[in-house]
Amino acid sequence: MAVVIGLFLGILAHRSPQLRSPILSVVSTFLTIPSLALFAILIPIVGIGATPAIIALTLYALLPIVRNTVSGLFSVDRAVVESAKGMGMSATMRLWKIELPNAWPVMLAGIRVATLLTVGIAAIAALVGGPGLGQEIFTGIRRIPATGSLESLLGGTLFIVILAVLFDLFYLAIGRLTIPRGIRE
Repeated sequence: MAVVIGLFLGILAHRSPQLRSPILSVVSTFLTIPSLALFAILIPIVGIGATPAIIALTLYALLPIVRNTVSGLFSVDRAVVESAKGMGMSATMRLWKIELPNAWPVMLAGIRVATLLTVGIAAIAALVGGPGLGQEIFTGIRRIPATGSLESLLGGTLFIVILAVLFDLFYLAIGRLTIPRGIRE
């Protein structure tokens, strides 16, 4: 969900100079709100469970995606875009055929960072009754100093680290499959 929203906002910010600063300011502000505080703000509005977790994680993931989308689109060689315009390509066609493919490596890096950030923050969602990755960690914390509490803490932490590494490898593979070798090197 954050990828779709973030890419849309990034393209909008790139295309509209008057919206760029407000969009970047708002998504930057989301990341400055402490996760527990954001969950606390969302609970009275949407209740306990998965909904506040999904909303919070989506908001936290927006900044790297939006910022990298804007940066990636600005990094596209303007001469190439102008050549496409001179050949009669519409603004939409230039976006899909020229700008997005050339900006993709930077955009993918933003999606990758957002995913890793979200995996780490998702552990806290267990505190609000959400399906968080931190269930095992919080179980271990509640059981301290009982036997097995350390195992729960380490097991939950290790699971999150392994999941983050797997997502990172996934996005590296996506990059290898979708970014031409000449651009990668």
